[in-house]
Amino acid sequence: MTAWWIRPGVRFFAALLLPFLVPAIITALIWALPGDPAEIICPPSTCGGTSELAARWNLDAGPMHFFREWVASAFQADFGRSWRVEQGLPVIDLLTESLPITLKLVGLALGPIFIGVIGAATGLIPSRADGFFSAVGLVPALVFSLLGSAAIVVRFGSNAFDMEADRWRLLIGAVVLGMADGAFAAAVSGVRGLVSAERNQRYVSIAVLRGERTLANMLPNVMPALAGQLRARVLHLLSGAVIVEVVLGLPGVGDLLWSGTLLQDFGVVLAAATAFAAISGALLVVQALVEVLVALHVRRTPFVEGA
Repeated sequence: MTAWWIRPGVRFFAALLLPFLVPAIITALIWALPGDPAEIICPPSTCGGTSELAARWNLDAGPMHFFREWVASAFQADFGRSWRVEQGLPVIDLLTESLPITLKLVGLALGPIFIGVIGAATGLIPSRADGFFSAVGLVPALVFSLLGSAAIVVRFGSNAFDMEADRWRLLIGAVVLGMADGAFAAAVSGVRGLVSAERNQRYVSIAVLRGERTLANMLPNVMPALAGQLRARVLHLLSGAVIVEVVLGLPGVGDLLWSGTLLQDFGVVLAAATAFAAISGALLVVQALVEVLVALHVRRTPFVEGA
């Protein structure tokens, strides 16, 4: 039997590795592009002093040198300055402005997800509704976002970028993220299937005969799987946030990543992608902690089959 600590240990290791692996892959992709990275950012035909700029950006000594210098600076919360998105502005400033918007967007989008999880686990959401949720989930986030953007323009007109319109953008974006691309439907069906399978276990039948609550008995056993499903849902929302932020004009990390990619502002791309990797790593840590706590609980109060 596999030791209980191996799986959470692997998750902890992966969580530590992700913030390094993602910028390493992006660095490799930068050098895989045809041409010199410094000349891609600042072509000699349009700007002079390319070699000096390459030295300033650590692009003059190869990818390993660039990666080491970038990681060393990132540990000091220094992600350099924007090359094109907001030329000369510290990238950390762009991140601190955009990250709260993305976190609010994803946090609000988790609202319907949690409703779906609780409703599926308790049976409040009937299984006959799954077909309707699946049909709604077939609509891509891009389509919903375009409809939401059009509705805001029609509703607010020339004031489409004031504070009230921004609040509506955030709310509409959260609803789009929570419902589009099967996010809500997958949460409901996934939890329903998990709980239904667990209800068929023998220990649940014994708990019912004892007069104990079914869900309370199942919860320790299904918590690790629920944590895994929740992590998958959040990652789904984070990937969808890029589309929603770009279409609805929300200046979050997804929009920052998209702008940096279009403008070949590699410093911004590295920082934004690393922020997503750090969030993914944090979710892995949460899942690993749930697995550890459940394992310790089971070892402290094991179920005796013949009791």
